[in-house]
Amino acid sequence: MAETLFRRLTIIGLGLIGSSIARAAQARGGIAAEIVASDRSQAVLDRVVALGIADRVELDPARAVQGADLVILCAPVGAFASLAEAIAPHLAPGAILSDVGSTKQSVLRDVGPLVPDGVHFVPAHPLAGTEFSGPDAGFATLFEGRWALITPPPGTDSAAVETVAELWRRLGSMVSIMEPAHHDRVLAIVSHLPHLLAFTICGTADDLADETRQQVLQFAASGFRDFTRIAASDPEMWRDVFLNNREALLEMLARFTEDAQAMARAVRWGDAGYIEDKIERGRKIRKSLIEIRQA
Repeated sequence: MAETLFRRLTIIGLGLIGSSIARAAQARGGIAAEIVASDRSQAVLDRVVALGIADRVELDPARAVQGADLVILCAPVGAFASLAEAIAPHLAPGAILSDVGSTKQSVLRDVGPLVPDGVHFVPAHPLAGTEFSGPDAGFATLFEGRWALITPPPGTDSAAVETVAELWRRLGSMVSIMEPAHHDRVLAIVSHLPHLLAFTICGTADDLADETRQQVLQFAASGFRDFTRIAASDPEMWRDVFLNNREALLEMLARFTEDAQAMARAVRWGDAGYIEDKIERGRKIRKSLIEIRQA
């Protein structure tokens, strides 16, 4: 068995991602000798104990990080500043502080200035998830075959970056290093905009007159059902994502709006060639995803 990467791993926020990290670390071995779980909710921690996915739980994040050689922030990104302020004085020299947030420039802005000297700050983002949340939603195979993006700020210790990369490899992920601003632009189109559209479409359906709304739900086709699956995602998490990646998200939304208006004109004026081209391009993207096993 490979050498254990960490003596003590502290996970702050035991939702889908945090609880999946804990489960995968237990199932795969060679990752952490001890797993400490911290969450703002005592009910969540009680459930973590019942599930047996951590060796110790702590309601106080400052106590949870003491002696840890890796701390991973798995809370919504909007909570990162206050969490970093609470834990910074208690991080051990030489420890690594990482995260799983979907926005990276905001993480550098909110956490970076609070990281003490001697602590290595290595932000990361696993591109994995479901619409479910909470400690019961996690599973050990969530990260298998998925990408984990690491977005270290300039000057980050290379050994710490490699250690975080090795963590994600041992959790089953493929790893890529990405510049934080580029990460936010990429995620704006592949993740954040689709979620914004799903929430909006479901909101439009919910605003319909009662009789029409009931028929929409009763006769929902697979396309609408797919939107409802995405729209079932955690509200607090996605609120924070939208607000903390607003510039890139609004840019992609503007580009989408222009394309949607062009499609509307094609439908209005019967431009069958334009419509067919857009559909064919969508099919090619789907085929490409299947070929690289990311579908």
